[in-house]
Amino acid sequence: MDLKLNTQHKFLCIFIFSVLFSTNKIFGQHTYQNPILAGWYPDPSITDDGKGNYYMVHSTFAFFPGIPIFHSKDLVNWTQIGNVLDRPEQLDLEGFGVSRAIFAPDISYNKGVFYVTCTVVDGPGNFVVTSKNPAGPWSNLVWLPEVKGIDPGLFFDEDKSYIVYNGDAPNNKPEYDGHRTIRMFEFDQKKLTVNGENRILVNGGVDFSKKPIWAEGPRIYKLNGYYYLMTAEGGTAVNHSEMIYRTKDINSKFIPYKNNPILTQRHLDPDRKHPITSAGHADLVKSPNNEWYGIFLAVRPYAGDFYNTGRETFLAPVKWEEDWPIFDLGGEEIKYNYPLPAGTSINKDLFPFSGNFTFTKNFENETLGFNWLFLRTPHKKWFDLKNGMLIMKTRPETIRGTSNPSFIGHRQQHLKGEASIELTFEANSVNESAGIVAFQNETHAYYLCKTLDNTGSVIQLRKMNEQGFEVLASAKIANCNTLGLKISFDGNKYYFKYALESGNWKDLIKNVDGYYLSTRTAGGFVGTTLAMYTTSEGEESDNIAKIDWFEYSGDDDVYKTE
Repeated sequence: MDLKLNTQHKFLCIFIFSVLFSTNKIFGQHTYQNPILAGWYPDPSITDDGKGNYYMVHSTFAFFPGIPIFHSKDLVNWTQIGNVLDRPEQLDLEGFGVSRAIFAPDISYNKGVFYVTCTVVDGPGNFVVTSKNPAGPWSNLVWLPEVKGIDPGLFFDEDKSYIVYNGDAPNNKPEYDGHRTIRMFEFDQKKLTVNGENRILVNGGVDFSKKPIWAEGPRIYKLNGYYYLMTAEGGTAVNHSEMIYRTKDINSKFIPYKNNPILTQRHLDPDRKHPITSAGHADLVKSPNNEWYGIFLAVRPYAGDFYNTGRETFLAPVKWEEDWPIFDLGGEEIKYNYPLPAGTSINKDLFPFSGNFTFTKNFENETLGFNWLFLRTPHKKWFDLKNGMLIMKTRPETIRGTSNPSFIGHRQQHLKGEASIELTFEANSVNESAGIVAFQNETHAYYLCKTLDNTGSVIQLRKMNEQGFEVLASAKIANCNTLGLKISFDGNKYYFKYALESGNWKDLIKNVDGYYLSTRTAGGFVGTTLAMYTTSEGEESDNIAKIDWFEYSGDDDVYKTE
């Protein structure tokens, strides 16, 4: 009798497991996961070529290469195919702060030519570049000195073209902080110049009496017999929102939608479970099946308004009501999962950008992958890929400066995860070090490194600040050929480990303050970057650091519970 019950129980468990597995499999095949690009891929803009290809670009600020360009056939599976600004002669980022320079690129397509417009903040201003192949090469920058503001974007009508952008308040006399306008010039797509005088399309925002701030990120579309103007409003933090206007005649006044905003999370409880906040800076696109979607930036805080992954790219369905486009979120909250566009499946062979994943890079290729970032423009080659290793020169430049240090990074893409390297390095002086850094900006970073002190070789965790750095933890080590270094993170806590023998990880320090790396604490517009880094702190050096591999793993709880 007991044997019979145990057998029945066993088969019941197998049946339940099979049903659950089948359900999860079906669920996984019929939904995509948000964000579609995890980690700091902010300010998305999208276009298509009319042949079933979609292209998307994002801000990169003072990182190089600038403006990554992604390709997709279905809006869900994305592959980075290049960078718009990948040559030093296009743009020199020397001297720019981490969150300055490349702001809010816009990509468009017309008659066989792709256009990207963008702003260099703290630099010459706005520019346009072109290419017949979105993978590149792209042209050198053509500056647009008449376009004074940020976030320029192009719109191509039947017989005319326009550039729309965020500009100063009327007569350059703002009536309150954050008072801006949306303005428009005619644009000569052959000469790449503007014509005539600019025209104000929006003054302040939808309701001037409420003193709306930071109308920006404008897009114009021609659909359903209307010209639509879509803009962000409220600033790029928790009050971010997306507004829509329309007119029958582009030379007439744009009328705002009575139920604006069409996308926001600003009114929701900040203490809700797994919140997605700060949604805005959107763009509209039609899927291959003629379904409408919108891409937009948003963030995933782990507490309050604290997040370390930066502003990320999300995708949600869009519905039409009385000829107005409205984000169809399936309720008020943005979801981590939405149904796949009809006929679409997830391609798990692509380099991952969403959900939980792990990857290892062994540096066996002749070139670095598109996921890697430099801090500002490298003007000489200080690294090499040889014998399956990344070899980096130990140079005087540091991450606390505004030049190009020996730094090669990958975005932190999860709230919970880890990044690790295997390093070969022997410091020749106390100024030399090499390791892995969790970098937010020039004054907010944690650097786990091998170096020297007055006792010999040591592992140190350094906390970067405005004065330089302080050592939070240190461990003396014997000479070793290779060394493992690992940074783990879980919301507002970071953990730092080392391994003298492969896989034998030892804690250096636990529960280090992760708020320090949050955008709210550090300021700026980027997220944390996990980078391989070596420096000689201002002194000349002929030393090198060798990296055998870099491994990244993300394991956010939300993807286990959806």
